Formats: sequence, C-alpha cells, structure tokens
Amino acid sequence: MEKNLEKRMYFFTIYQLTGIQAGIQCGHAALEYINNYGNNEEYADFQKNWKTWIVLNGGTTNNRFELGTGIPVGTLNQIVEQLQQNAIEYGHFQEPDLNDALTAVCFLADERVWNYEDYPDFLNWVLKNIWYDEPSRRIVELRMMSTEELISMIPDHYEEWVEFLGGEKNVFLRELIRGKKLA
Repeated sequence: MEKNLEKRMYFFTIYQLTGIQAGIQCGHAALEYINNYGNNEEYADFQKNWKTWIVLNGGTTNNRFELGTGIPVGTLNQIVEQLQQNAIEYGHFQEPDLNDALTAVCFLADERVWNYEDYPDFLNWVLKNIWYDEPSRRIVELRMMSTEELISMIPDHYEEWVEFLGGEKNVFLRELIRGKKLA
C-alpha cells in the first residue's frame, strides 16, 4: 500500500450480533491486528490519517469443515481461510464467552479496493483506457461478456489493470467485499 492512498479497516462479524456487540468484537479484532502489524507503515498511515472502520456482515461462524473438501462450514471462517490463502494481513477475535467462536476479522485496504470511480472494474477500465472510441453496439457486446471471457480476450490488458489496482491482493479484496452488507 502506498502512503498517499486513503485506507480503511474492514471488518466482518457474525450476523447474530447487535450493533454494540459487533463494535466490541471489531475492537477486539483490531487490537489483535495491532498486536501483529502495529509497527508496519500501512497501519501507521491508517492510524494517523484515516481511522475509518467499515463493518460488514460476515455471516456464520462454525469450527466444522465440509467432509471431503475441508472447506470451513462457517462463512466467517471461510473468509479467514481466503485471507490466509491470499497472504492478507488480518486480525481476528474468538470470543471466550461464546465457546471461543470466531466473531470478527479485520484487514486494511486502500482506496483502490473500494473506489470504483477512480479505480474502475476491468471492463470500465478497458473502455476508458483502451477502447474509448468503440461504437455503442460494441460496448453492449463487451458488457454482455463475462469477466473471464474479457480477460481471455485481452490478457495483457488484464495484467495492466491488476497492476493499476495495486496487485492481485487488491483484486482479491475487491471481490471479497463486493456486494457485502453492512453489519
């Protein structure tokens, strides 16, 4: 993350919590994040300049795994696994009063993750930067394509867009928070 980019701390909490309970669990997760990453530049910039928390509904929590796949049953547990698989620095909290259930997870993200105006999705970036003079019927055809089809059609431009967003981690985080509801 670059210093001049706005940063936010994103949280996912379990759906059963009231507003104040979710806030408390997020505070616990944030403290765990600080214990692990409080000395890094990204956190120092966030703490000094931005201080915005976004609390999202993370669904369920559960310590079980699907038979045969090993995928966690709880959706919040799945989010933690995805963060680990994508090498995202995160903090989490397991509430002792709820049988050590995972109740909150947090991570930092810069504006390239959520600012769709300055950092558009791949198709809109292509239309703005590559095919800005396409006829409107062609634009309709392109909008009907899946992202995977568009990527396979112009993979070099996809790599440029990923770099524009700050790398694969930001692409992953963008997809992780897309469409999620506030807690």
